[in-house]
Amino acid sequence: MTSLTGTENLESKFFSIGLVRRIDRWLHAMPHPSLVVEIAPGHVAAARWGSGHGDLEDVVVESLPAGAVMPSPVDNNITQPDAVRGALRRVFGRIPTRGAAITMLVPDPVVRVFILPFENLPRRTDEALPLLRWRLKKSVPFDVDETVVSWMRQQARDGGLELVTAVARQRIVREYEEIVESAGESIGVLLSSTLAALPLLEERGATLMVRLSGRTLTSAIVHGANLCVYRSTDMPVDVPLLDPQVVLDEIFPAIAYYQDNWEASLDRVRFAGFGAREQIFRAALASELRIPVGSMSEAEAAQALSEPARDLINHGLDALAGWTLNAGS
Repeated sequence: MTSLTGTENLESKFFSIGLVRRIDRWLHAMPHPSLVVEIAPGHVAAARWGSGHGDLEDVVVESLPAGAVMPSPVDNNITQPDAVRGALRRVFGRIPTRGAAITMLVPDPVVRVFILPFENLPRRTDEALPLLRWRLKKSVPFDVDETVVSWMRQQARDGGLELVTAVARQRIVREYEEIVESAGESIGVLLSSTLAALPLLEERGATLMVRLSGRTLTSAIVHGANLCVYRSTDMPVDVPLLDPQVVLDEIFPAIAYYQDNWEASLDRVRFAGFGAREQIFRAALASELRIPVGSMSEAEAAQALSEPARDLINHGLDALAGWTLNAGS
């Protein structure tokens, strides 16, 4: 994977698109800090992973007051910095960084993801970046010259070239850096929570992930080695009041796009982040699609994790669990 940013300070920090383990190797190896921290709308959570596969050493969760983090690709995200900083300090007090940089997982709206077809793309990053920014110019709600851009090549269904491209506004990325630095620590790797969770999915067939974090619903379809569809949308209400039909209306365009472009059907669906109401949403989608619909913790990669690691998924911390499966990608 190639990773570029607008400033040297950010260049080593914005790595994304963990995807699934069998995807082509990155052009440059991604660092893999053992301590991963997620800043989400309702919490700050951290997990430390040991040297063994899926070896969870420690985990801590600190809740945040409503409105402390307001995910956005353009506007300030951390609206109550004292509350977030305090939660981070309590987290680091219970799971020390041991002087090392951390992995930071941020809300999905911060990182926009696009799957772009290309006839060819220069291998040199200084030549490829202007082409990517030109393609993204009309697709992002901010100046593309003020962005952090990261991309990975994948083979399209027709054998051509596709780029899975992640882009974020530099100012928003810096906002997360600064809040961590104010707590006395530093970020070594930054990526969005859904991209961190994708390696939990099956390595065969086509899987639809339906993931809710706060009010952000992200739908992603992975087929074999490819990320085929990625959509992220804000829901009108929190999950206790959310109508299943609203979720279905958001999911169906992603499914239709996949079926039209890949001329194939889904093999399964995995849900995450719906809490006590997950079964209601699972039943609604299963009745429409008539394929297996289950929780993220039921995915094959998730089943291979230790029981404590799987418990993270069942408690809405799937991104922390997914991060450990990015090791060695």
